[in-house]
Amino acid sequence: MPVEIRHRPSPGPIEEQVFVALQRAADRLLQGVERLLKRRSLSPAQYNVLRILRGAGPEGLCCREIAERMVTRDPDMTRLLDRMERRGLVARERQDRDRRVVRVYATPAGLKLLRILDKPMREWHRRSLRHVSAATLRVVARFLEDACQSESKGSSEA
Repeated sequence: MPVEIRHRPSPGPIEEQVFVALQRAADRLLQGVERLLKRRSLSPAQYNVLRILRGAGPEGLCCREIAERMVTRDPDMTRLLDRMERRGLVARERQDRDRRVVRVYATPAGLKLLRILDKPMREWHRRSLRHVSAATLRVVARFLEDACQSESKGSSEA
């Protein structure tokens, strides 16, 4: 049985405490997602690409648009898509109008894999956050949205 290590909030500013707590929570939650996806030989990044492409519909997206919508940045989108294409999960097509643009589409096999994963992922999300009230989840979701908005507006001074 794993031993849980209790962490005390760092004595720093509240922003630092929140940032560290977010990292810790994201890491723990992602571990569960990784285990679930590993059963289907899928990485979280590949799963994210498939979800993005499903949302885009039959017209697909170009690589840049996929990269912009990713939950986490992948430094080598081309290799990620290469691996997915070899597995038959996505297809790529160079555009006639502009040969520089390559559109990416989810294949029927990729969409089927997503459908297989939909219910287990929903159940996992529900189980992993079952101890948090719906009201608190709404507040957290709003907070995270605000945090992402402020970051995208260029507040990343280091």
